[in-house]
Amino acid sequence: MAAEPPTPGETSGTKPHSASHLFLRAPSPPVAIGLLVVLSVAIAVILAAPGVSISSYLELVAFAFLVPALITAFGTTPLAAALGGRIELPRSLFLVVMTLALEIPFALVGRGVQLLAPSLGISLIALVFVIQGPALWFRHMGLYGLSSPSQSRSLPVSLLQPVLAILLASIVFPPVTVALAFSAVIYLVLGFVCVLLFLRAVDRPLRKEFHSSGLAMMRPLLDHVNRRDPAATQKLEEFFLKSAIPMNLRVSLIGFFAGGRARATIALPTVHPGPFGALGASDLPRKLSERLGPDAGVVFVPHTPCDHDVDLPSEAEVAKVGEACQRLFAQMAPASVALASPLVAPYPGSFARAQLLGDVALVVVSQAPAPTDDIALSIADRIVREVHAEGGPIVALIDAHNSYVVDRGDVQYGTPTAEKLVADAKAAIRAAVAAARSGPIEIGVAAKTDYDLPHQGIASQGLRTLVVRAAGSTSAYLLIDGNNLNTGMREPIVRALEGVVDVAEVMTTDNHVVHESDGSTNPVGERYSASSIARDAVAVAREAIANLTPVELRRGTKEVPEVLALGPGYTARLLTSIGDTVSVLGNALLTTLLLLLASSLIVLIAVP
Repeated sequence: MAAEPPTPGETSGTKPHSASHLFLRAPSPPVAIGLLVVLSVAIAVILAAPGVSISSYLELVAFAFLVPALITAFGTTPLAAALGGRIELPRSLFLVVMTLALEIPFALVGRGVQLLAPSLGISLIALVFVIQGPALWFRHMGLYGLSSPSQSRSLPVSLLQPVLAILLASIVFPPVTVALAFSAVIYLVLGFVCVLLFLRAVDRPLRKEFHSSGLAMMRPLLDHVNRRDPAATQKLEEFFLKSAIPMNLRVSLIGFFAGGRARATIALPTVHPGPFGALGASDLPRKLSERLGPDAGVVFVPHTPCDHDVDLPSEAEVAKVGEACQRLFAQMAPASVALASPLVAPYPGSFARAQLLGDVALVVVSQAPAPTDDIALSIADRIVREVHAEGGPIVALIDAHNSYVVDRGDVQYGTPTAEKLVADAKAAIRAAVAAARSGPIEIGVAAKTDYDLPHQGIASQGLRTLVVRAAGSTSAYLLIDGNNLNTGMREPIVRALEGVVDVAEVMTTDNHVVHESDGSTNPVGERYSASSIARDAVAVAREAIANLTPVELRRGTKEVPEVLALGPGYTARLLTSIGDTVSVLGNALLTTLLLLLASSLIVLIAVP
């Protein structure tokens, strides 16, 4: 259904954004009113018999269609509010426009019956009445999801347009017999029964799986996405929390300090930045950056190896992780050794590259140019445990998440890809240890955050670069606040960066806030070209190189117990239910519409 225009400044980041790509965009009020005039004229042309006078034709346009439509468009909002619902004027206008548009095919069918069977004596007023059942069917369908998921609160609002059309047409085109008046009531009853059948059918999959009405979530979803309405967000959180399970998560921090102050902090929570919008852990990079505050310097929140099993469903659960990060930042210990290596790969075709920084091995994992997406948390745990058991350094793992192909690139535990990833990560760590030598570590940081999410697909944290000079080599880590990178884009960006540093890697945060720009994954590169990103990346890298400073490395890891997360299988269950709903929706739409058409024609023929 239609999305209302966003209010400037209603954004989770620093720039306003629009989520209307998730839904059909409601036309502006002047355009909508113009459409109402055009549609009213069109329906009247279909229904009016040849030879109808101009005055009668204008009365038909005005009183049977345009006036009821306008009164309904402007009256729906206050009436819905009085009954405990809410629908904004742009959506109300759009709903009335769509209702009139739906009446056109029914008017064509009714007019066809009238012309093919003139002996039935079907009157013009009867044709006006017969199309009001579909009007109720469609309006109630929309209002139940948009205004209030309550039959008693939505029905009076749904009846406004068809009842006004029946009453005004009856006044202008008398006389209306008792039989015709009764038929008008029957049409409305048929429309209501058919919409009840439709709503019940489409709501069944989600209600069966999650014991909640999916239709009841439509309004909160719209309000969360478009308005960041706290009440709507709370309802969505309640829906997800019903199925959430407690999990013990982990956060790791790597801090780079100069003169006793942090210049940069890498935050690595085992939290997936979803599910969508700003709900729960979505927009995690911004939330953790704000939680750590300016004392942490430039904060980097790359994607750690984990998937939707560890989406957090509420702000309260995100706060647990954020508070753990704050406590850990104050407790970080200096590295136990003064060693560093370049960023190295153990061999061609490796999924992993590693850089030793003190006693921490920073490992970046990517399958690019092959598809690269979520890596199961269990694989990361295995790498950390096995390296520790072998006496290796502390492991900080990053999923670069930098080569998007639809529905490909996930790495599950126990697969051949997972086994290669484990072997490559361990080999990369050994190579980094072998290449390490004593000496200072210098870092430089810079960020570019003036991106427009709807037009460029990059969220509020923008592009930020960490340049590390150690062991005679300069490495650049480019982090883009977006959900993956279109396949084939990593290589030209890396080549551009390696024109100013020795080795580079490009990563994304997997931030699911970018989904709401078009209702899908919205990978980086879909709206902003590789050449533009490469140009920006080089500029940011040069700025970081210009402020290279010797630093002391500090690190720490903290367990965060009993954090509620969506848990294994939740996303699959939800997507399956949504898929079932979509499948049912098409069938239910066609079935109830045909049922309404057939039953209405029977009444039209019986009571002409």
